[in-house]
Amino acid sequence: MNETDPDFAPIETRIRDNVGRQGFMGLVGAEVAELSRGTCTLAVDRRPELLQQHGLFHGGVTAFLVDNATTIAAATSRGQPALTAEYKLNLLSPASGDRLICRARVIKPGRQVAVVAADVFCIIDGKEKHTATALASIAMFDDHAAARIQSPA
Repeated sequence: MNETDPDFAPIETRIRDNVGRQGFMGLVGAEVAELSRGTCTLAVDRRPELLQQHGLFHGGVTAFLVDNATTIAAATSRGQPALTAEYKLNLLSPASGDRLICRARVIKPGRQVAVVAADVFCIIDGKEKHTATALASIAMFDDHAAARIQSPA
């Protein structure tokens, strides 16, 4: 439990449970490395299935980490369900190394839309190399809207 923010514990539990049900997280092999109010860090280890033809992490892996980390970070603000509305991803340098880490942080929480920034780093010989940066708009939902999303008409 976060001792400086005890109200966050049930939010964290719900988010971790929801993330655990995401099949794509398991397929990619990503993990929630850190989670606190307004932030989320996801990480994935290098595996041949995640690489493109030059032996670098595929850009789709970077995009997935940004998509998921920004949405999770937004959901931590108030515990609301969230979905990505859009994001702008800049690939800064090739993503090589042993691990990719995406750190997302809420810039502006909102009841309907949150703005979240993310940075992606690869770990090369124990050092971080900045490989991508992104800015996302995340749609925030109340529980009624979330139920409609999960049970389409």
